[in-house]
Amino acid sequence: MNLDRISVVVTAFNEEANLARCLDSVRGFGEVIVVDSFSGDGSVGVARTRASVVYQRPYTSPPDQKNWAAARARNDWVLLLDADEALDESTRGEIEALDPGPRAGFWIRRRSDYLGRTIRGCGWQRDKVLRLYDRRRGRYPDAWVHEEVVLEGEAGWLSGRLRHTPYRDVAHHMEKIDAYTTRGARQYVERGGRAALLNMLLHPPSRFVRMYALQRGFRDGYPGLVLCLLSSYSVFLKYAKAWERARNA
Repeated sequence: MNLDRISVVVTAFNEEANLARCLDSVRGFGEVIVVDSFSGDGSVGVARTRASVVYQRPYTSPPDQKNWAAARARNDWVLLLDADEALDESTRGEIEALDPGPRAGFWIRRRSDYLGRTIRGCGWQRDKVLRLYDRRRGRYPDAWVHEEVVLEGEAGWLSGRLRHTPYRDVAHHMEKIDAYTTRGARQYVERGGRAALLNMLLHPPSRFVRMYALQRGFRDGYPGLVLCLLSSYSVFLKYAKAWERARNA
């Protein structure tokens, strides 16, 4: 695919530490659009030195923000990135050589770093996102968490990976857990979830065992242990918030 025919869309909020790396990795694409959710750091300044256009827009939900951003692209094919993601050279070259044929989009696997280490287990080794797609045939459905493009047509796969740095440190991880579990609890209740108290007891230890033992998080050393423990905590917190939300309602 000619890179000039692909619009890159990046959503950001307080991502000054990652945004330059993200935007530098997509130089040469047809256009780069950044949609910022009124960051309190220097994200907008970084974006204005590298992006074709920068919008600021209140954040309501992940699908709403991404659909709104993609609708403003001038090209039909869109590469949608979070600010904590970046293309490596091999994946960039693969996209440039790509013939999409009848396919409406492409899955891309992610290689994620955590606390200074590339995570090889914990289930992260199978992480994938559908980020390169024809916006005429793809749209994010309503969701508060786990949003993914739904395509009208077939999806292919890229062999390359996105570089992903979701958390700067443990404090940042805890901050994102708080926001994510609030949205997750809302979705759970709105979709008729039940037995939040029982799930609060059973699901957190199950998540830890699955990630640390079955998905071999133990091979990732102390970063893997911290990741598995905090992931278990996030499950507990989601159900605790869901129980509280349902009680208050």
